[in-house]
Amino acid sequence: MAVMDADSGKVITTLPIGDHVDATAFDEQTKLIFNSNGEGTITVIHQDSPHQYSVVETVKTMPRAKTMALDPKTHQLFLSTSDGGQFVVLVVGKK
Repeated sequence: MAVMDADSGKVITTLPIGDHVDATAFDEQTKLIFNSNGEGTITVIHQDSPHQYSVVETVKTMPRAKTMALDPKTHQLFLSTSDGGQFVVLVVGKK
């Protein structure tokens, strides 16, 4: 993942994330960035400051669960995939 300064266009940093990313979401309240990957993971990155970012964890989901939405009120992620021909919605959040 590349983080850029929107005003100057300069790259601030790059961070390792999984393959085949479909969606990225930013939770402004928690300062967490989520990248859903087709390999079946979510890479979680924290915005430590506007110019400093760190990888927090990689969360295992399901293969091809890469289409994602964030609910900013509950801080839950919703991902879709299929399992054995059945449509599946995964809900990911912290307890």
